[in-house]
Amino acid sequence: MKLDNDLYVYLWEDPYENNCNSYVITGEKTLLIDPGHLRHVERLFGLIVRDGLDPAQIDLVIATHSHPDHFEGLEAFRNKRVKIAMARDEERYLSESGRLLFEMMQQPLPEFRIDFYLREGQLQVGEKAFDVLLTPGHSLGSLSIYWRERKALFTGDVIFYGGIGRTDFAEGDPALLGESIERLARLDAELILSGHGEIVRGRDAVLQNFEFIRENFYPYL
Repeated sequence: MKLDNDLYVYLWEDPYENNCNSYVITGEKTLLIDPGHLRHVERLFGLIVRDGLDPAQIDLVIATHSHPDHFEGLEAFRNKRVKIAMARDEERYLSESGRLLFEMMQQPLPEFRIDFYLREGQLQVGEKAFDVLLTPGHSLGSLSIYWRERKALFTGDVIFYGGIGRTDFAEGDPALLGESIERLARLDAELILSGHGEIVRGRDAVLQNFEFIRENFYPYL
């Protein structure tokens, strides 16, 4: 679904099966954030085509973290011309304790490659500039992406509409998650595009969402 100029959102709304939201940003270069589970990538491609885009023209795929419902779909891009990126700490996590989550779900680790690692700071994708923020807590190498020009914040599983990422998986850290949330709360965001659930639109709604999280989730972190 086209949300705005150059911004397409693909929310996962099936209550019977888990998968993540995916986002596509177009322009001189095309960026895909979080491909989801491998078995759902073809469906995602179909939705992208329906919006008049060509999945073969995706230039960069970013995984916000390596949990299966965000990361497994990278296998679909392994032999394509696309570049693939995530945080270095997340690849280390995946090779060690993070692989336990795949084993728990009785899933093999996908075949994937990482072309470069995302660090804290600015990322240039064609003519568009994004701020990469390392936001651990849900997993060790979770990252968020802030599109300053559009005041849009892609949060992975750090926060959602009315919720936060869980910290009971391997190397989850409630204190770090709280710190990451507060970093995001200081940004001038008018749009929260999270890894699951609904979009949060409007500055007032964004601020109210952070306040709801503080009141209802911080006491348990």
